[in-house]
Amino acid sequence: MNKVVLAYSGGLDTSIIAKWLQETYDCEVVTFTADIGQGEEVEPARLKAKAMGIKEIYIEDLREEFARDFVFPMFRANAIYEGEYLLGTSIARPLISKRLVEIAKEVGADAISHGATGKGNDQVRFELSAYAMNAEIKIIAPWREWDLSSRESLMKYAEEHNIEVDYKKQSKKSPYSMDANLLHISYEGDLLEDPWQEAEDEMWRWTVSPEEAPDRAEYIELTYEKGDIIAINGESMSPAQVMEELNKLGGAHGIGRLDIVENRFVGMKSRGCYETPAGTIMLRAHRAIESLTLDQRSCTS
Repeated sequence: MNKVVLAYSGGLDTSIIAKWLQETYDCEVVTFTADIGQGEEVEPARLKAKAMGIKEIYIEDLREEFARDFVFPMFRANAIYEGEYLLGTSIARPLISKRLVEIAKEVGADAISHGATGKGNDQVRFELSAYAMNAEIKIIAPWREWDLSSRESLMKYAEEHNIEVDYKKQSKKSPYSMDANLLHISYEGDLLEDPWQEAEDEMWRWTVSPEEAPDRAEYIELTYEKGDIIAINGESMSPAQVMEELNKLGGAHGIGRLDIVENRFVGMKSRGCYETPAGTIMLRAHRAIESLTLDQRSCTS
């Protein structure tokens, strides 16, 4: 390998992967960081990548493309997994893979790499999306190759290689594995591993509890064009702006919380909690539009 494009968040795992790729494959690493509305600054990833000697660094704002070309078409299709999950993490991975493959072609890279573990769905999402665009692309999945199998081993590797990790000195780790974008926040791990344990109220970040929601209803008017929302309460908005506004409105009224046990593609069951305020409103509204416009034959054909 001469050059590898890495999907890079700037966090512990992908920072270690960047150094591991340099050492293991003796290759040049190109980092790609996507802003898809995760609500965190992405620019710090540039400084971390530079600190590891990485010369080619891509940081891109993909929020509008994510909403317009991925989320909106998904809701036009009423796509739901196992009748409940609104595919918040799933729909983001093809976009990231798309840019990884495109950047690999631009910079003449031999392979792409990601930080998905070997036991989850993300490895499948990243890799099948990449292969769909370039069947010959090489993919390096460190979690399926290396022997760094615990948080302790990762922290030791970071210390040995002078990798700066923001929270490595904290005495208590973050209790949940989280993923966020314009469509949702997901929570896994810690006490959620026990289905008998109720999720802690302080875990939720976007939504208030039903008990804390306002006592008075709030009405919103959505304007549609060709199946997509183009305005809220008469104000024209871009796709990303629509989702940001609906997340605020829905979250303030306790809309969009979900706590489920789902089946993973790799054969495991997993409990996850999700906050999807905008998605919940969009799905309900789209189905209402269908009830007004589709007849019985259209719905069953």
